[in-house]
Amino acid sequence: MSWAYVFPGQGSQAVGMGKELAAAFTEAREIFGEVDEALKQKLSQLMFEGPADTLVLTENAQPALMAVSMAVVKVLEKQGNISIRNTARYVAGHSLGEYSALAAAGSLTVSDAARLLKTRGLAMQKAVPVGEGAMAALLGLDVDQAQEVASAASGNGEICATANDNAPGQVVVSGHRAAVERAIELAKAKGAKRALMLPVSAPFHCPLMKPAADVMAEALANTTIKSPAVPVIANVTAATVIDPDEIRRLLVEQVTGMVRWRESVHVMKEAGVDTLIELGAGKVLTGLTKRIDGELTGISLQAPQDIEDFLKRS
Repeated sequence: MSWAYVFPGQGSQAVGMGKELAAAFTEAREIFGEVDEALKQKLSQLMFEGPADTLVLTENAQPALMAVSMAVVKVLEKQGNISIRNTARYVAGHSLGEYSALAAAGSLTVSDAARLLKTRGLAMQKAVPVGEGAMAALLGLDVDQAQEVASAASGNGEICATANDNAPGQVVVSGHRAAVERAIELAKAKGAKRALMLPVSAPFHCPLMKPAADVMAEALANTTIKSPAVPVIANVTAATVIDPDEIRRLLVEQVTGMVRWRESVHVMKEAGVDTLIELGAGKVLTGLTKRIDGELTGISLQAPQDIEDFLKRS
């Protein structure tokens, strides 16, 4: 087997995330404690107990998802002697998951990743007043068709852009609410199977996030970034990156740029990867793996039993 490790993005959070890991493994508790300390916040308590409406806030969900991913990484290292450095060809993460991937590969410390994601979440939320922006999933269109729809929906000073190319027939657009509403109607006319608004609080990965990109440029300039132990597939280029300055630049671009997840998975497959192992909450990326390429194996590791089963097989 040739492995890559992948890390989930926003939308995978749920109350109770990480609780079983913390109960079962000292290493997980240490990661959650480190994140709590870095943020001066009882984030782990919020993760374990809720309330859901507070956990789902971008500023909380982003570092929380990274924390669960890193807890799984550390458990694999300590319990199974499985390190990213020795077992992965690549790492990649969906949107905020790119920070998890960088932390897993030793490019960022867990504490710095937590602080950056807290800053990122706050900045993304503040970039556009609540209600002015929106995102929609266009199901059944490819990325070129979605880009045509987004372009046609833009106008009158309103922006609509492709935000996520997740899988064949699953593209997300983002922008001003009125433009996104137009995109939904245009997508249906173009033959989309479904086109629906997403329950998000801001229009991520589009030019409206420029104020947040500026905030992240400053935050990243003041953060130490090392060369990762294994190559990272960057969201905005779907290409490998190992140079710290390039990583910094691409993380800023990522705030306003499209997440090229479908292409990223193809890049890993073409380089010989046959198994994508999703570390952290939910199984979103494991599901996308099967949709992108049926020859790839997708494995989700989020609960103690998942990890124990995986270690027995490995």
